[in-house]
Amino acid sequence: MDPQTTAQLVAAAADITFVLDATGMIEDVAFGSSELAPAFAGMRNWVGRDWAETTTPESQSKAREILAEAGTGTARARQVNQLAPNGQAVALMCTAARAARGQTVIFGRDLRPLSSLQQQLIEALQAVERDYGRLRQMETRYRVLFQMSAEPVLLADAATLRITETNLAADRAIALLPGNTASRSLTDLFDPSAAPRLQALLSQARAAGRAEDVPLRVAGSVLDVLVSASMLRYDDRSFFMLRLASGQAPQIRVPEGEARLSSFLMVAPDGLVVTSGDGSVLAANPAFLTMAELSSFSQADGEKLGRFLGRQEVELDVLIANLRMRGPVRLLQTALRGAMGSESLVEVSAAEMPGQGQPAYGFAIRDIGPRIGGSSNARGGIPAPVTNLTELVGRVPLRELVRDATDVIEKLAIEAALELSSDNRALAAEMLGLSRQSLYVKLRRFNIGGADHTEEDA
Repeated sequence: MDPQTTAQLVAAAADITFVLDATGMIEDVAFGSSELAPAFAGMRNWVGRDWAETTTPESQSKAREILAEAGTGTARARQVNQLAPNGQAVALMCTAARAARGQTVIFGRDLRPLSSLQQQLIEALQAVERDYGRLRQMETRYRVLFQMSAEPVLLADAATLRITETNLAADRAIALLPGNTASRSLTDLFDPSAAPRLQALLSQARAAGRAEDVPLRVAGSVLDVLVSASMLRYDDRSFFMLRLASGQAPQIRVPEGEARLSSFLMVAPDGLVVTSGDGSVLAANPAFLTMAELSSFSQADGEKLGRFLGRQEVELDVLIANLRMRGPVRLLQTALRGAMGSESLVEVSAAEMPGQGQPAYGFAIRDIGPRIGGSSNARGGIPAPVTNLTELVGRVPLRELVRDATDVIEKLAIEAALELSSDNRALAAEMLGLSRQSLYVKLRRFNIGGADHTEEDA
């Protein structure tokens, strides 16, 4: 049989077949795998070379062993790294058999698919190991937290209600109960009279996954504890996790000075209000509720403070803008509108509250309505035509007296609006209920601002 025919006959039995002469020289090469042929393109040019020398240095000794064993008929399969003409090494599982005329046939199986599977298996095992490590870390953290919890926590089998695990606090609590504490059931921890409520608690946990606090009487005691339950599933089993807490809320110690200050704020005669960044009421003391003609805080909760404070709601927006840009505002005179329609003159001081995650503002509101003996205005007092009406009656015609008083009030109102709006004339006109053209006319008339005013001065 000629070498070519021999190679074709055995090609189907291997991915690659080498036909060697009696000295181990390559006579022919045949491929049984279309995937392997591109890797060994040009391999036929190696005909006439020693097959062992076409393998990698570490595989040459194994190649010679295969050839030596082929003569005895006991050749074992060995992995050989075959060099391709382009210099790459391809892993082959090779075995040999003797043919006619002293020829040797080398059968090679491509190990690359197997190597790929092995690599995928290694990566999968590494991923499983990493996940297992993370699971162990989570379990360790859970057990540490479980044991360190100051409240009694226990796990019970959902089918039998048998307690399976407890933390240290639960161990101490159960140890104080009468009877044997080993292999105890949940029903043994509570008084028989609490059995219906315990069953209702567990039924709610089964249905919804968790159940809120329910007071249950402890066995052999006159005390009730608050018990909450959650449903857990593990290894096709269901468990109840119960947390036992005393019926009294933990007390937080507050410094005596701060406690007294908090008490004073609730009874202070001035209205005190805390709002969010958009002016919504978050808290208010009873004095503010009285001034705003509200019967309870629920009527003010979430409402805009601008509904009550300011002659117009826009005044609160201007005030909050000043708080953000310039800091605390002191002794600002404005009006407070009650829910029943009354209106009173008030003085407002406000500041941004520190240490809040979201912006919050505090307002102190003092009623400065009519007082005995009168009071001075922050701008230096109301001019004579308004404050000394008694002296002017009979000396000045009523028409002139009213005109002068109106002019003074208009001027004071315009100056107040400009101060509240940080000299934003468009906003001041909106606060006063005037058009911008009308405001500019009055600014020129009262000589407020000194410079000429145009429509572009907004």
